[in-house]
Amino acid sequence: MAFDRLEAMRAFCRIVELGSFTRAADALGLAKTTVSGQILGLESLLGVKLLHRTTRRVTPTTDGAAYYERARALLDDIDELEAAVAQNRTVARGRVRVEMPSPVGICLVIPALPDFAARHPEVRLDIGCSERVVDLVQEGVDCALRGGPVTDPDLVCRPVGLMRFCLCAAPSYLRDSAPLLTPDDLPQQRFLGFTFPGGKPMTPSLECGERRYSIDQTPVMRFNHGGSYLTAALAGLGVVCVPRAEARPHLDTGALVELLPDWTPGSMPISLVYPQTRHLSPRVRAFADWAAALMAGDPLWRLPAA
Repeated sequence: MAFDRLEAMRAFCRIVELGSFTRAADALGLAKTTVSGQILGLESLLGVKLLHRTTRRVTPTTDGAAYYERARALLDDIDELEAAVAQNRTVARGRVRVEMPSPVGICLVIPALPDFAARHPEVRLDIGCSERVVDLVQEGVDCALRGGPVTDPDLVCRPVGLMRFCLCAAPSYLRDSAPLLTPDDLPQQRFLGFTFPGGKPMTPSLECGERRYSIDQTPVMRFNHGGSYLTAALAGLGVVCVPRAEARPHLDTGALVELLPDWTPGSMPISLVYPQTRHLSPRVRAFADWAAALMAGDPLWRLPAA
């Protein structure tokens, strides 16, 4: 009976976090009817209504919201307790949902995952790569590598690295373009822009000693996907400002040429974040510490020396 109650509590917490019976059932690997039955049993046991159901979303009642806070903390404590008394206390196990910017995932984390899998064979990673800023609690994400300033007071924030950028273009574009010798020549170039999810445009800035230049000209084209943006540069459509880690293989082969190398584009801080309301379980800590060490060991990503 106690075990069934805990499973119902888990189902309830996932429904609150994901706002949907269907999404919670998928996340738990259960049938929707099973999850519905667990919630009915939990509401019957407690004698209160825990959830408001509409055709568009499921939200907790006042009693449900209070129950969620205590239940989430209790479940996290149970997970930590089970990990602590496991036969091998050094083994992290379980599922970890993590989100990160696409360049971080594609250029750094995913190529190194064989090392993580060898170190933590019982941790199952569910990795999302995008430029979207996810709501960790609402979407049931355990932790995230996040680019840019972190202003959410409900998140624990650990600075772990920098995303460095470079200005570049394809040789086919440069053959027919006006000379680009200083930033003042940029208005005569075909500059390609990048737009973050939500519509915020990226406005790169260049630095050379104490001098600073903001690239605020109107782009001839805009892209909202990092891979598409890089492909546009490789196709010779114009000048881009892309993560150096993405550009590196193309710079090495000559498919892209770095421009104004004495002028350094500003870097984007990368932080590891997780909700303050959650304990950092051994499995999440295993990934967080590994990812931080991975970034610290790569000159393209590491923080500058203090």
